[in-house]
Amino acid sequence: MAADPALPIVLLPVGTDDDALDRCLGALDAGTPKGTRVWLADDAQAGPRGLAIIERWLQRTPLAADYTRRQRIVGETAHLDEALKACGDADVAVLAPDAMPAPGWLQQLAACLARDAAIATATPWCNAGESASWPRCGEIAPMPEDPERLARAASALPPLHPELPAAVGHAVLLRGSARRRAGGLDASSYGSWYAALVDLSLRLSGLGWRNALCETAYVARGGEGGPYEGDMEALAARWPDWHARIAHFLMADPLREMRERLAQNYAEVDLPQSQRELFPRAAKKPERPA
Repeated sequence: MAADPALPIVLLPVGTDDDALDRCLGALDAGTPKGTRVWLADDAQAGPRGLAIIERWLQRTPLAADYTRRQRIVGETAHLDEALKACGDADVAVLAPDAMPAPGWLQQLAACLARDAAIATATPWCNAGESASWPRCGEIAPMPEDPERLARAASALPPLHPELPAAVGHAVLLRGSARRRAGGLDASSYGSWYAALVDLSLRLSGLGWRNALCETAYVARGGEGGPYEGDMEALAARWPDWHARIAHFLMADPLREMRERLAQNYAEVDLPQSQRELFPRAAKKPERPA
């Protein structure tokens, strides 16, 4: 099956949770266009049941999928950096091992990058996405009951693509040329994808690129990612203002109106026009005088 060259490569690092892997692969099949290039990269993590799940999936998936497995573990960041380097200048969407992408997620992320050449990372909404969390900023919510409906609600938002403090690891589309210019992931300083992605985002920002929210896409996740031991200290040493920056963003919640608009869309998405009129839009708050 021919791959669609207009869509990015999907990179899925294989984890140790077999059930999460099975759910992720099922969501990929259901929500991703046929023929999309997908790379399952296994840092010697999958056990016998995980390997069986992958083998069955490879035999039936409509996606253009490949699977590689290292003989020895090199670590999360080093493994991802190795895989991203192998993709060259191609744009790559990296999914968390427990991610559940909603329908249309990849097309929306690709459209986000295409709208603004300054965007280096595009992050969709998530129930456990820190600065990109929905319905509440910085909080972990349950997995959505109807991800297809939520995807339709998100796709109806105006594509403004506001700035995030950094990309978030549940799902992120990386512009290949920007990533290579920034030097890729720093596997010598950070063990976790969580910290390495923050560091990469900040380096990209320093070079004039943008880390944007793709508000028209949604990817669910079982829980938030986190740093490895020593990662936060390494981030603080290199980026002394990072902790204050992310804390200020979460407290100020500049995306509040956008999240409320998504909640409104979700409530209305399957209603006929006559019933939608019963759910008036919240009035825009007046701006404070300078």
